[in-house]
Amino acid sequence: MPRLTWGDPGERYFEAGVDLGVLYPPVGDGVAWSGLISVDESPSGGEARPFYQDGIKYLNLSSAEEFAATINAFAAPLEFNPCDGIAGLQNGLFATQQPRKPFGLSYRTQVGNDLVGVQFAYKIHLVYNALAAPSQRTNSTQTDSPQPTTLSWAISTLPPAMTGVRPTAHLVIDSRYATTANLNEVEDLIYGSPSAAARLPTPAELIAIFAS
Repeated sequence: MPRLTWGDPGERYFEAGVDLGVLYPPVGDGVAWSGLISVDESPSGGEARPFYQDGIKYLNLSSAEEFAATINAFAAPLEFNPCDGIAGLQNGLFATQQPRKPFGLSYRTQVGNDLVGVQFAYKIHLVYNALAAPSQRTNSTQTDSPQPTTLSWAISTLPPAMTGVRPTAHLVIDSRYATTANLNEVEDLIYGSPSAAARLPTPAELIAIFAS
């Protein structure tokens, strides 16, 4: 077997940026989320649970993990209102503090390397059954250097059932390892195509696509 090497040309990978955000509201087709700044992933759980017998650690298990994140954006699509607890009453009149509805989300992160740069590859992130929590919003007076207000939503998730793995609400597609045909099929689903509107495929659909 050859000796291990480090830092081979083209294998110095890094991730940067977020783009192509799509909101999948509880009712209706997926819509583009313009103004997306960041998605801060912060899963919870996964802590070690040690077990002792006769004063000696004999087992170390990890607790179940749950996907959570914080979405930061300059704006949100109108279709996000029901997910943010906002109900439309009449022609531009809205009521806040309403029951929040779950939604789906997809976004893309770039994967770069030392030869091509940031455009080398990408990852598509799919988030299921997300629920946004109320967040603080500061409305400040105008100054001679106006700054746009940054909106933020902390989300928790309910993982859908899956076969063969522990249920998760976060799936990732890495273009470095997926075939072009599979990527095209998935992107036609999540971004829309001339024959169909954008929608969030189920985990079972994705597994079937990548198994083909």
